[in-house]
Amino acid sequence: MAKNEKSVFLTYLLWLLGGFFGLHHFYLGRDMQGFLWWCTLGGYMGCGWLRDIFHIREYVADANRDQEYMKKLSQTLRQNPKPPFSSVRFLGMIVVGYIWGSIVHLAVPEEEVGGYSFLWLRHLVPLACALGVWSVGNIGHETGGLKLPLITAYVTYPLTFYNYFDESTSFTIMVIAAAYMFDTKAKKWKRRFRPQTSCLKRCLILGSCALLYASLLGSYLYFNASITDEEGEQLPMREAIYHFFKSPWWTDIKQSFIDTYNYAQVHGWMEVWKQIIDLSDPYGEQNAFKVLDLSMGARQSDINSRCKKLAVKYHPDRVQDPEEKKVAQEKFYEIQQACEILSSNRAKKRRKNKQFNE
Repeated sequence: MAKNEKSVFLTYLLWLLGGFFGLHHFYLGRDMQGFLWWCTLGGYMGCGWLRDIFHIREYVADANRDQEYMKKLSQTLRQNPKPPFSSVRFLGMIVVGYIWGSIVHLAVPEEEVGGYSFLWLRHLVPLACALGVWSVGNIGHETGGLKLPLITAYVTYPLTFYNYFDESTSFTIMVIAAAYMFDTKAKKWKRRFRPQTSCLKRCLILGSCALLYASLLGSYLYFNASITDEEGEQLPMREAIYHFFKSPWWTDIKQSFIDTYNYAQVHGWMEVWKQIIDLSDPYGEQNAFKVLDLSMGARQSDINSRCKKLAVKYHPDRVQDPEEKKVAQEKFYEIQQACEILSSNRAKKRRKNKQFNE
């Protein structure tokens, strides 16, 4: 394998571990597709991620400039002066355009902020839709300009202001029109391979795009998102989050973390881990003592006495009613299991102590 040649095995592994976030596409240098997978959770909730498993070998061959793959590609380009219609790609343009446009629409504050209205920013919605269409259209060996889908999006955008259709339908028409214009008028073959971009530049571009996308989501959650309480009233998400961090439940959890950290500073993290193991009751002793209603320090003679007493009390043969008999039988088995756990664990500890003393 050449120095920069991509591995099929590693690509499949990255697809499995981080394919929902486009990790395998980033590895292969398909940054556009990787970013789309990241912001749509695997190409719209995993649909693209599942489809990728049938195309990974093709993607790797493309990344490695495999000779056989390049011959087939050249033949396809000669036979088709223009990229043929792909229903999957066309649907992808519509989905991503709709998602990106919706996020911009939702991110614009509905109420005034600092005395200023920012509703005029919703005029950027067609730009977001066109960018979504353009991004999907520029995956792989197909390309096309942004100009035509952008003009189409802005031409059809006024439909959202009239009552001919509801807002969702008007939005859908705008995205479909932009995708149709790109597919029929703008797309063409990408006949030249672009030189490889440095890792630093790739990270800066992807990081900037991710930051912008996350900022839009954050704006929506802070300014416009709301939750419905049990009485059906709408409460802004930011207020709900603020009150959550002031709630006694969160305060108790935060104090528990602080106490754990302070304890670790004195006794060490290994001691904290040991206590976590003990509290998780790996041997079932704590639950067994609870079933028998005994304290953790009970002697073996007390355990034996309690086991006999409870076994007699809850023995199924003492009950005639079928429903009560079933309940008694479940309790009887629970008691037997608790007695066996405590007797077995005590015996193991005695053997360990004996071996240690010898």
